Amino acid sequence: MSSTRRKNKVGIVVSDKMQKTVVVRVDRMAKHPLYGKAVLRSKKFMAHDEDFNCKVGDKVRIEETRPLSRHKRWKVVEVIERAPILGTEVGKEA
Repeated sequence: MSSTRRKNKVGIVVSDKMQKTVVVRVDRMAKHPLYGKAVLRSKKFMAHDEDFNCKVGDKVRIEETRPLSRHKRWKVVEVIERAPILGTEVGKEA
């Protein structure tokens, strides 16, 4: 590992339509500048997914890396939580 610490973020995959790339939405809470109320702010990052592990809805950890393309500066480190598979419920009969 190098001497510098790389930034990490946790977010939800919102798109996996590109090859080896996913779009990850990272949410954070911030105070409104005038009213002081907590507001949900989100930003999208393009991240490199070499092995096509991520699907839409997965919770992933991304890490800062060297520029890989025009918009891609992050890579997927791990899949924290898989998205639930819709249409299959445990314990219910069809």
